[in-house]
Amino acid sequence: MPNKLISHIDRVFPKLSKGHKAIAQYIRHHYDKAAFMTAAALGEQVGVSESTVVRFAMEIGYEGYPGLQKTLQELIKSRLTSVQRMEVAITNIDEEKLLDMAMQTDIETIKGTLERTSRADFAGSVDAINKAKRIYILGVRSSASLASFMAFYFNLFCDNVVLVDSSGAGEMFEQLYRIGSDDVCIAISFPRYSRQTVNALRFVNDRGATVIAITDSQASPIAFFAKYLLVAGSGMVSFVDSLVAPLSLINALIAAAARGRSEDVRQNLNTLESIWDEYQVYEKQQDGENTEGENNE
Repeated sequence: MPNKLISHIDRVFPKLSKGHKAIAQYIRHHYDKAAFMTAAALGEQVGVSESTVVRFAMEIGYEGYPGLQKTLQELIKSRLTSVQRMEVAITNIDEEKLLDMAMQTDIETIKGTLERTSRADFAGSVDAINKAKRIYILGVRSSASLASFMAFYFNLFCDNVVLVDSSGAGEMFEQLYRIGSDDVCIAISFPRYSRQTVNALRFVNDRGATVIAITDSQASPIAFFAKYLLVAGSGMVSFVDSLVAPLSLINALIAAAARGRSEDVRQNLNTLESIWDEYQVYEKQQDGENTEGENNE
């Protein structure tokens, strides 16, 4: 099972204490189950105390058990199929705690993303976007929703946005073939990484365009092509990858780019508001209208 974590555990194994060796052995053979266990649950399974599990995580290089658990979950995301991930989750996650776990995971993932995001790469991304001749936005499968969201808002204040249709490889290259060195491609990909995205970025890179990659780690296959790398965590509950943190990062990117061209944004939005009013795009709340559906007498 070639993996940095497992390889590291194998290297340090001879130097570990008896209790730590028991934990290491369990992780080596049952990493899929350990990924969802608390430190207390893992300790109970192995026959050691919770504090021993925490010390084990620190002994192999983590600041605490949450860091080790996160690495184990990343390993699962890249190795297990959706069905396998669902089966593991059903076995290891209490149904009554699922809501709490899902939301707490999102909170921790956003916090981790804030800590890991390079401010230099973020600022460079904003500058590249605002100087680009064309902005191509690419996301495949679950990442397509993020790409669509980003394109929707960029289109409100940019007239050079291309949302790349990822429904087929042929269509993708037909939309990208004009890309050049004056353009930017924002690529979004999370485990399980799409081969379509990697192939498209290989073409984009050959054409000299600036690549902004939004992904989960420096080891991601799309990170290789990035001039600017924006790392966002993607927590996992069952077979569902949470894209809350990437969406939060994208929100910040849109807001920062809009701030850099605030006058254009203001003019565009004023024009759009007039159009929306004329063609009744949105429901309008009238002054004094009851917002809670109560009868006014």
